[in-house]
Amino acid sequence: MTSLTLPAVAKLNLFLHITGRRSDGYHNLQTLFQLLNVGDQLTFSLRQDNMLTLDCNDKALINNDNLVLRAANLLQQIAQQQGITAGCDIYLDKRLPMGGGLGGGSSDAATTLLGLNKLWQLKLSTEKLAKLGLQLGADVPLFVYGRTAFAEGVGEQLTPVDLATKLYLIVTPDCHVSTADIFTHPELTRNSTALTLDNLMQSPWRNDCQPLVEKLQPIVAKTLQWLVEYAPSRMTGTGASVFAEFPDQTSAQHALANLPADWRGFIAQGVNQSPLLAALADTE
Repeated sequence: MTSLTLPAVAKLNLFLHITGRRSDGYHNLQTLFQLLNVGDQLTFSLRQDNMLTLDCNDKALINNDNLVLRAANLLQQIAQQQGITAGCDIYLDKRLPMGGGLGGGSSDAATTLLGLNKLWQLKLSTEKLAKLGLQLGADVPLFVYGRTAFAEGVGEQLTPVDLATKLYLIVTPDCHVSTADIFTHPELTRNSTALTLDNLMQSPWRNDCQPLVEKLQPIVAKTLQWLVEYAPSRMTGTGASVFAEFPDQTSAQHALANLPADWRGFIAQGVNQSPLLAALADTE
């Protein structure tokens, strides 16, 4: 195998409760991650040297801080310790909006870890790859394991959850929300009561970041107000994307057709297992 093309799926936070701030500056949270069947796509092509290159349809993303390159560098260090030539040309087809709270960068990193583990024949376990991913971001292990899950800690303590299949319309207004800015803001709610998963599943769902983001980014509040005319809506992650559940494709498509011109939107289906796992299995 000399090349591999794999998906990097999006996620929604069906709820997000922040239960405290840790001494290291991170936050403890409880959230329900819903994986989706749409996202970015990455192509990995082996090289005969140890060079790593990244190309992308969004040229602004081609830099050494990109999580794709950072993930590749982490794995390359392990490969070189094993005496394996580990070079690759990587192409990122960026389809998800940046700064939307959809996990695109973390998902790209996870796909890179899994894809290069396969292509370079490193044979690292999923657990090892998830630990490497946690060095890159709290959401990366979710995408490495590839299962819809309840998460605690900083988001890395995952319990797989099987949810009924739902259809979502995801809308992203023309703004960028900085996750770091939200989590360091003095007005962020940080004292939600930690609950059991059973209690959370039976409680009204909310996002503790949403009131603050609506205040700081009025366009997010406006988007929520627009979407709630079609179905109950809330924000995912730290925004700016918002979402609503629809009973069928026709009703979701009707709302999407009325989307304001400067907002982005797409319809996606919730999945309990990431399409990435199936794509990797097809390479066996």
